[in-house]
Amino acid sequence: MEPTATPLIALDGVRKSYNLGRPNEAEVLHGVSLALGTGEFAALIGPSGSGKSTLLNILGLLEPMTAGSYRIQGEEASGLDDTELTMRRRASLGFVFQFHHLLPAFTALENVTLPALMREGRISVARREHARAVLAAMGLADAMGKRPGELSGGMQQRVAIARALVLQPPLVLADEPTGNLDRASSDEVFALMRRMHAELSTSFLVVTHDPRLAERCDRVIELVDGRIESDERRAAATAL
Repeated sequence: MEPTATPLIALDGVRKSYNLGRPNEAEVLHGVSLALGTGEFAALIGPSGSGKSTLLNILGLLEPMTAGSYRIQGEEASGLDDTELTMRRRASLGFVFQFHHLLPAFTALENVTLPALMREGRISVARREHARAVLAAMGLADAMGKRPGELSGGMQQRVAIARALVLQPPLVLADEPTGNLDRASSDEVFALMRRMHAELSTSFLVVTHDPRLAERCDRVIELVDGRIESDERRAAATAL
């Protein structure tokens, strides 16, 4: 799938420092510029300590940048207050993490309907039925009433992906989404993300240490020592 010409997100000269004004001040991102279009499926790779998690947190509106510009769907993020950041995050972003972070006391269906509850203050019949449909598309039609502890690791991660996609956000940020899975489950979950990307036109940015998965992405962005080292687009990556 080809990305659209207008960037979904665009970073320009983004810098991030910790412990500002202290003797141990450290800059971990050094002027990162990056754009991601609608319909892209990209991998973010790099060695440990390269700044991947920090960059993902900034993209996810979870922590502020020190300098630079970040525009998400054309809106400058640095000018948003906490309430506006929360609203933008809920409207534009879905998150998948290495550890699924499902609520253990809730069923799979209840976990997947949580984003609607948080954004709209209620779960309508339509939202609940849509959540059921998304879980069914994940191959979890028979697991909707089960709690996370009753599901395998791969099934738990599929529930987490359903939760990220249920409100159909333009962009899903996935931080090592298969890092806690065996190879077979990892391949299954990755193939599922590729299928959802193709069906929904949702953009994905996937942080991964697995070179096999990076090879299957349409674009591979390498971050080294807080700088973009390479950015390779591929004509025809395969999902499996």
